[in-house]
Amino acid sequence: MEFSWKRNLVVIWVGVFFCSMAYSISIPFLPIFLETELGVTRHLEVWSGVAFGITFLASALIAPFWGSLSDKYGRKPMLIRSGFSLAVLYVISYFVTDPYVFLVVRLFQGLLAGFVPASIALVGTNTPEDKTGYALGIMATSGATGTIIGPLIGGVVSYYIGNRNAFLFSAFIVLIAAVIATIWVKEHNFNRSAKRSNVLSDIRQAAANPIFVSLLILTGVANFSVMILEPLITIYVKGLGVSTSSASLSAGIVFSAVGVATLIMAPRWGKIGSQIGFGKVLLIGLIGSGIGNVLQFLLANIWGFGMLRFGYGLFFAAVMPSINALIVRVTPADFRGRAFGLNQSASQIATMAGPLIGGLLGSILDIRYVFIINGLLLLCCAIFVARRKWEVTPAPATQPADSVANVQTKQS
Repeated sequence: MEFSWKRNLVVIWVGVFFCSMAYSISIPFLPIFLETELGVTRHLEVWSGVAFGITFLASALIAPFWGSLSDKYGRKPMLIRSGFSLAVLYVISYFVTDPYVFLVVRLFQGLLAGFVPASIALVGTNTPEDKTGYALGIMATSGATGTIIGPLIGGVVSYYIGNRNAFLFSAFIVLIAAVIATIWVKEHNFNRSAKRSNVLSDIRQAAANPIFVSLLILTGVANFSVMILEPLITIYVKGLGVSTSSASLSAGIVFSAVGVATLIMAPRWGKIGSQIGFGKVLLIGLIGSGIGNVLQFLLANIWGFGMLRFGYGLFFAAVMPSINALIVRVTPADFRGRAFGLNQSASQIATMAGPLIGGLLGSILDIRYVFIINGLLLLCCAIFVARRKWEVTPAPATQPADSVANVQTKQS
């Protein structure tokens, strides 16, 4: 049967949707789970930050290794490996009763992760070059849709039948993602005779490409800006007058507002980026989301807060698809798995640091001031983007490391 990148995109979209939903199910109730199920009564903000962050630290350390394997053996095997491993670990989470054991399980979830970056690399490599912006925008809606449904389902499940059952639901959902990847995902453009690289050579090749390094920095800052609020939203929602029994559900709705906005706008930003340049779309997204974060300081009721989160999400939806599209443009096809592995490391380091710093800031500052800090950070990124030239010449496949530095920039 003739290869169809559109059919492949649909299949991978569904897999990433389920995988993202499985992860995000636990977001609204994780602080409450630590408190009520695992007996954490002191320094809950810090414990929440560590529980979020340890997964991402492990993922950041291991991602270049998985990226190297994906370029050697294929991105599809990485989807299968990650999906089935995470399903088992979610089941184990259901039985955990000790907070330290729970942290160990979260650690292994990071070590065995990699479904989403492998999916992005596969789409970026198996999609026609002039369609990558559109395809990656569509992929952003997959993660966003999972983020929409996940917290909402997590809030409903934890509210009606208990927090532990949500972990079993996550296991079932990620198992579906693994099965979908195993049966229907097709990897068309892949050279299995390529020699496997090592992490140090990959880092040297990446360092020789200043545009790619800048994109890694932006990936890190963008993810940090999101995750600094992850352990605080539920606590902040409780501070707005929502009862403890309803906090998980309300926080799930607030989380979902950003996901709904991303679902609406990410494909549109992808098309706009193909027309005017992804550098310009990235700049617009950073300015809008930075201002949106600052404005969240002003409202102290749950409905106004949710509306502002939605408005922020409309602009932030432009950021990651633009970065991913630029990575595809500036990296050769046979380096793309490693490129997204390194991008995943940057993302996960920031995602690890965000909850830790967010938890610490939440313990010493009014949480509203964290919104201002976050907004100013994104506006600083906008200044950085405005001072650079981002329209790049696509790098050819099998380009040697020392020639990547010769990728030229043109006015976007």
